[in-house]
Amino acid sequence: MEDAVAGSGLSAARRAGSVAKEDDDAVYLKVPMPGLGKEHVKVWAEQNSLVIKGEGEKDAWDGEYADATVTRYSHRIEVAADAYKMDKIKAEMKNGVLRVTLPKLKKEERKDVFQVTIE
Repeated sequence: MEDAVAGSGLSAARRAGSVAKEDDDAVYLKVPMPGLGKEHVKVWAEQNSLVIKGEGEKDAWDGEYADATVTRYSHRIEVAADAYKMDKIKAEMKNGVLRVTLPKLKKEERKDVFQVTIE
């Protein structure tokens, strides 16, 4: 697999602290989110963005700094919606690591690529 940062439209993934890899079929993101479980994380795709948000639970004690102890994660990664199967994105949360798979559209499946007949 190659590093997916160049040419895939996912360069923001590296800034988000995630690792991006790709092959001919998909781009794979691995996002460390320590302290969060799948019940704390939401992932969705909209237009040309993949949005990842997570928020841990507040501690039970009522200390002055209770809000500061909540783990929060929020990032929007720009993706080329015409290059990926946005409705087929998969996400799995395990041991504090979110893994997201963005399947690529094959050239023949893309609606923005038109073959020109040569006469």
